[in-house]
Amino acid sequence: MKHKLSLLKSVPVVAGLLAFALMPALMQAQNLGKIHGHVTNPSGQPQDKGTVSLTFDGGNTLKFTFQVDANGDYSGQATPGTYEAVYRAPDTPAGKIVDSVKNIKITVEGDAVADIDMSRPEYISKLPADQQKALADLKLKNAAAIAANQSIGHANADLKQVTQDKKDVEGASAAALQQLGPKATRGELQAKVNEIKSAKYADIETLMTTDIKGLPKEALLYANLGYAQAGEQKFDDAITSYQTAITLEKAVAKPRLEVIAVAESGLGEVYARQGKVPDANAAYDAAAKDDPARAPMELRNQAVIFFQMHNSDAQIAAADEALKANPIKGQGLIGNATIDPKTNRIVLPPDCQAAYEKYLELAPTGTFADEVAGILQQAGQKVTSSYHAPKK
Repeated sequence: MKHKLSLLKSVPVVAGLLAFALMPALMQAQNLGKIHGHVTNPSGQPQDKGTVSLTFDGGNTLKFTFQVDANGDYSGQATPGTYEAVYRAPDTPAGKIVDSVKNIKITVEGDAVADIDMSRPEYISKLPADQQKALADLKLKNAAAIAANQSIGHANADLKQVTQDKKDVEGASAAALQQLGPKATRGELQAKVNEIKSAKYADIETLMTTDIKGLPKEALLYANLGYAQAGEQKFDDAITSYQTAITLEKAVAKPRLEVIAVAESGLGEVYARQGKVPDANAAYDAAAKDDPARAPMELRNQAVIFFQMHNSDAQIAAADEALKANPIKGQGLIGNATIDPKTNRIVLPPDCQAAYEKYLELAPTGTFADEVAGILQQAGQKVTSSYHAPKK
């Protein structure tokens, strides 16, 4: 079974606290030296607006002014001397400053560095108590968001690897034949297939177990973990993982139906392999109900699993349910239909006609009932099931 699930989304990190404005820079044309620096706001983030000015008198007279860019950086030129670099926000009153750094020496040959770090304890300790509390809360929130983003980044990379591992599981037989060659015995090939699958299942289990530690409420990780555990025949663990995925995803505001359906389908497969037919049927039915677009596929998977488990009664019942959801066999065979040149009627292949009649028998009021009955009637066939055309 192929299940392709979307990756995860990142958590927003809260921006800094201060606002910005641009002040005109006063430049001297002769004997200029360079200066640059970085401005960090009290939350520890780059301060992405405002100005840094050079002054001799604590900010009363601004000699040279430079714009702070979106990364918190600034640069410019000034005449040689020893200055105080002051930072001002857009709403800073005239004659006032937000923060500063002293003893900045500018020379013609050099490139002075003047970083202004408002996250340092000395600066924060002078802020009002309510601002200090707000900053502490903001730092905790940002730290949590950054940690979550790191976990999401790792998980997304691992999910890509999981997708490849699943493809390798499905292609294990071909890979084993390629590695061992056509002279390998059936036993040798099966041993190699089992070896390939075991390695891939183990890799998925390791990746998902690690990612769940950082994202303990991400249902997608549990669904993939359940897949690996089922492949390793750790059925009880797989049931727990699948049930956790279903519970977590149904609890969110906008649940992803495909995640729920994949977990329910996986749960159905585990129950089927344990011989728990009623539980398996209930899980597969839930998958078809929760994600109707996937219903035909999930029900066909159910029939395949029961076939593999040599449970013919359950297989037939599952196949009938799949046919109720979609007359897929008839749809596949109708491409071989012809037209009788004498009557201009559709001539259906025998298997196609039988498949359509079986569908109407099983689902006389199904989604495709009218369409199927219409095709049979166009072929000149009498509809003998309990189907009744809707009243006009």
